[in-house]
Amino acid sequence: MASGSYRNGGPKLSAKLDRQHSAVYSTPKASAKSRPPATPATASGLRRSGAGNPASTPAGNKGDAGVPGRVRVAVRLRPRNAEELVADADFADCVELQPELKRLKLRKNNWDSETYEFDEVLTEFASQKRVYEVVAKPVVESVLEGYNGTVMAYGQTGTGKTFTLGMLGEEDSAARGIMVRAMEDILADISADTDSVSVSYLQLYMETVQDLLVPGNDNIAIVEDPKTGDVSLPGATIVEIRDQRSFVELLRLGEAHRFAANTKLNTESSRSHAILMVHVKRSVKGRHDAEPGLPTENGNASRLVSSLRPPIVRKSKLVVVDLAGSERIDKSGSEGHTLEEAKSINLSLSALGKCINALAENSPHVPFRDSKLTRLLRDSFGGTARTSLVVTIGPSPRHRGETASTIMFGQRAMKVENMVKLKEEFDYKSLCRRLDIEIDKLIAANERQQKDFEDEVERIREEAQSRIAEAERNYMNSLENERSKYQKDYMESIKTLEKKWRMNQQISSNDKTTVEHDQCLEKTCNIEGSTASKSEEIAGVRQLLQNERLLQESTEEEVNDLKGQVLHWKNLEAAASAEIIKLRKLQDNEANQKQKLEEEITILKGQLVQLSIETDEVCGEDWASMHFLCTEFKILILQTRSRFDRGGSGKIVTGLDSLMSQARHSQIRDSGNGPKASIAKLFEQVGLQKILSLLESEDADIRIHAVKVVANLAAEEANQEKIVEAGGLTSLLMLLKSSEDETVHRVAAGAIANLAMNETNQELIMDQGGISLLSMTAADAEDPQTLRMVAGAVANLCGNDKLQTRLRVEGGIKALLGMVRCGHPDVLAQVARGIANFAKCESRASIQGNKVGKSLLIEDGALPWIVKNANNEAAPIRRHIELALCHLAQHEVNAKDMISEGALWELVRISRDCSREDIRTLARRILTSSPTFQSELRRLRIEY
Repeated sequence: MASGSYRNGGPKLSAKLDRQHSAVYSTPKASAKSRPPATPATASGLRRSGAGNPASTPAGNKGDAGVPGRVRVAVRLRPRNAEELVADADFADCVELQPELKRLKLRKNNWDSETYEFDEVLTEFASQKRVYEVVAKPVVESVLEGYNGTVMAYGQTGTGKTFTLGMLGEEDSAARGIMVRAMEDILADISADTDSVSVSYLQLYMETVQDLLVPGNDNIAIVEDPKTGDVSLPGATIVEIRDQRSFVELLRLGEAHRFAANTKLNTESSRSHAILMVHVKRSVKGRHDAEPGLPTENGNASRLVSSLRPPIVRKSKLVVVDLAGSERIDKSGSEGHTLEEAKSINLSLSALGKCINALAENSPHVPFRDSKLTRLLRDSFGGTARTSLVVTIGPSPRHRGETASTIMFGQRAMKVENMVKLKEEFDYKSLCRRLDIEIDKLIAANERQQKDFEDEVERIREEAQSRIAEAERNYMNSLENERSKYQKDYMESIKTLEKKWRMNQQISSNDKTTVEHDQCLEKTCNIEGSTASKSEEIAGVRQLLQNERLLQESTEEEVNDLKGQVLHWKNLEAAASAEIIKLRKLQDNEANQKQKLEEEITILKGQLVQLSIETDEVCGEDWASMHFLCTEFKILILQTRSRFDRGGSGKIVTGLDSLMSQARHSQIRDSGNGPKASIAKLFEQVGLQKILSLLESEDADIRIHAVKVVANLAAEEANQEKIVEAGGLTSLLMLLKSSEDETVHRVAAGAIANLAMNETNQELIMDQGGISLLSMTAADAEDPQTLRMVAGAVANLCGNDKLQTRLRVEGGIKALLGMVRCGHPDVLAQVARGIANFAKCESRASIQGNKVGKSLLIEDGALPWIVKNANNEAAPIRRHIELALCHLAQHEVNAKDMISEGALWELVRISRDCSREDIRTLARRILTSSPTFQSELRRLRIEY
């Protein structure tokens, strides 16, 4: 089952809204006959004496200052109905309205009357639009600004409370009530991107809070914050609203589940108090810019600080309460169960009147806890909500006493003052989501930059290495070429010198035969000439050596130049390495900053969790029940351990010791937080598998307590998947099969009914023979509560289109029809719901072409019982049966059987008298479109 919770709070009310309120409601002038002088305010600060127009006082910035606002009351007169026009034709109305003076006179007799003043007096000719504008629209505008608001209708049965508040106006838009019009204004004002609207629809029936959207959720606990006194309903279903059409569908669904009965005062009298809760969540922009003390950079706010600012949200709540009518037993003719309902209604309204009396007189004690109705309306009277009350009265002099009581109720309510407050909250969840996205972006950007940098460094390194290798190859090639060239030139020079030397030796030997004188002269000349020639040769050799030396120097310079280039590339490589080290340091710094940011985010998340823990609202009664269940579970384990101690099983004792230590640790850990732990959380810490293992215990008491724990866990949708995965569904079905204890059967069937609300679990139940086990349990059971649980489980399975044939083959329809032997209204209501679900699925399959032939319900003999209970006095039974009849009649193949069993007359009645407009329209369309039905009506000479 879906569950939800909400918190009160919202932003301040603008002066514009206060001026609108002042324009709609003028401050009433005290009348000597209408009410006594105002009592001075107490020192509490929550209730202050009215002065002028309290709504004009400005609200505080952060919700720490409140605006005193009196409860505004309007009175609406219902016109005479057909019965009163006949019975009271000779008598004047008991009230006389003076709307221009906002005053009415209540006649005591023909010569005496009492005068009362209200904030607004609405005649019998006032339109629904006029009523909404003067009663509810100021409250709706307050809710849109961030305040809590309440609109409530009070009056005798049959005076038009439900007409004023809950009319859907689908056929006539002018007849729309306050609920529909209020939602239209709310949806028109909010933004679909940043704001949200969600709705809960409940009824208070016989001092039990029940969910009108999920009928199986029929015992919702009221939770009160021990610090602030705020009231919430964590177990109520909350549905988010996107458009007006879905809201109207929810209202229609809720009205179908609301209890109603036929009394002498009203043919469709509400037997429960209906409560519509509209939760509005709005984001506030632009508040941070005006806050001082923020760190700045160059005169501008730091982007980091701006990104860490949590957004501000305003949460407000609109509560619309349609009270059941006050009535006298002798006038309403209530008897039997209806009499018990009337007693419960009168007791709760009496408790509400006592609370308003105490608030009006500034009594130090207000008995809010005398009734669940007063606990729910604690914030509306004497609390922090802006409250508007419309009291409805009738003109008949026969009901003058009830009319006077209603008027006095409104007069006392006008003396009650509320301290209207607002609250702004930081949306840490949105901040966390935004920071997570920002972190992911930064991490991705950092990874991209790091990869680009590494690629660039690798490219530079490869380019440097290739250039160094190329330079080294060029250097070695040049050096080798120069060396070979110089060596070749040197060898050639040596050879040339040797050749010249040999020639000189040969010339010198040939000259020895010359004359001595001539030889001497010639010798001297030759010596000088040879010396000169040798000097020239030596000079040539020296020149060659000089050239070779210069060439070697140039080669060395080129080599040095190449070495310088190599050194330059090595320096570039060292610089690149230094740059890599620097970038790595930057990367380490970014990693440290990322770690610090993650630590800050962790701190913020911790603060968010702490804030959530501090704002959790836990009811004292729920804490008491949880403590009792935990204590009972511990005693059960101690008894089991002592039993196993006597039996000598050390292994099982050790397991139970471990279970006890876990439970004790959970209790110690949760004790610091006060009454904030839930049963589901506690037993999740103990271990679901250990709880399920106790279902197979030989001790009957252990099995009973264990199956109760599993049933409580299965009531929460979040636990259902875990239970099925851990084998809990199989264990529950085995209990139905093996156990003979009626209590085990009842609780196990209830747990299976909760699990059967999930479509996946429905197929698992069928695959494991669940319908056969449920049928066997229904056949053997006598307890109405056990039959109600089994019927609820089968009814949930009947709503699955895929299981229709299997359900019928395995005896599901027969089991449903067999349970009607009990005769208990709750069992019959579940049977009727299952038949309606089955007929609805059959109708859908026939329309889609997936099924042909007669209905399986008719073949299994369900039609006589359906016709018999089509006009059952219990509203849930009657409405389900009416819906089943319409679905069966949609297909021509069923028409002859329905005529033979008398279902045609019930269809005619439904088309004329059904309280639900959609069923009435469907029946009318079927009768006019079916050839078989039209032929039978013409044969019987009935015009339709």
